[in-house]
Amino acid sequence: MNAGPLQSNTYVLQAQNLRLQYGDAAPLIDGLNLTVAAGEIVAILGPSGVGKSSLLRILAGLQKASDGKVLVDGEPIDGTHPRVAMAFQDPSLLPWLTLEKNVAFGLDFRHQPDITKAEKNQRVTAAIREVGLEHARHRMPAELSGGMAQRTALARCIARQPEVILLDEPFGALDEVTRAAMQRLLLKLREDLGTAAVLITHDIDEALQVADRIVLLGGAPAHAIGEWKIAYTQPRDDLVEELGQLRIEILRTLHRALHPQSEKSKNNAVSANNVIPQNMIESKELADVS
Repeated sequence: MNAGPLQSNTYVLQAQNLRLQYGDAAPLIDGLNLTVAAGEIVAILGPSGVGKSSLLRILAGLQKASDGKVLVDGEPIDGTHPRVAMAFQDPSLLPWLTLEKNVAFGLDFRHQPDITKAEKNQRVTAAIREVGLEHARHRMPAELSGGMAQRTALARCIARQPEVILLDEPFGALDEVTRAAMQRLLLKLREDLGTAAVLITHDIDEALQVADRIVLLGGAPAHAIGEWKIAYTQPRDDLVEELGQLRIEILRTLHRALHPQSEKSKNNAVSANNVIPQNMIESKELADVS
């Protein structure tokens, strides 16, 4: 499988000094910067309510930032962009349309480039084939399993031929086996199409399995409090010890951000071998992202 992102001299997606503030309330996000290279999978972690989904909506052009800017291929965007697609935890399939028509839905929207009917059909067929649902293209959403519905949502993104797909916890409601299959599919899409992805997840293990880079959000207002480049090639199923060490480091970074004062006292309980007390790992705040 592809060992990592494709080489590129530019970023397909950038966020520069983003700030999000509602009225006179304290900013939810402030001074946030993010880059995504061609073919790169970036996972965003952080506690519940920190602003991860809000960040993704800003990157998608669905929500306007209070300050800062988002660039696609180096050009600032103002609203949705045809080379950026988004998938949610809920597949949001239209129940009165077949799988095939759900995949095609939106290709003729105003912000999408004009394409012929033949090209539209070709895109839809290729997208359905890419996610392995040729046999179900005429089924209705009620006839699809949860995994098939999410594959359909991904096919709808692929049909737009995006440079980057934004994923807001798309596998969170799936069972463990189906979730692992969807993670493999995401890696396959990157390998086959060179598509970059930004993945919002509460699951550290999922991030460690699929991401080339992990960005941890924290603080109030939210900003990047940690970043890890995952240099291991795919598949990573057997890298239990290596990924376990990274997992502990991510948890420690989040705990320090949430409890800067208590961290000083807890450091006295950490041994020379950097073993972390079990009660630290099992704290409520850490559970929010694990």
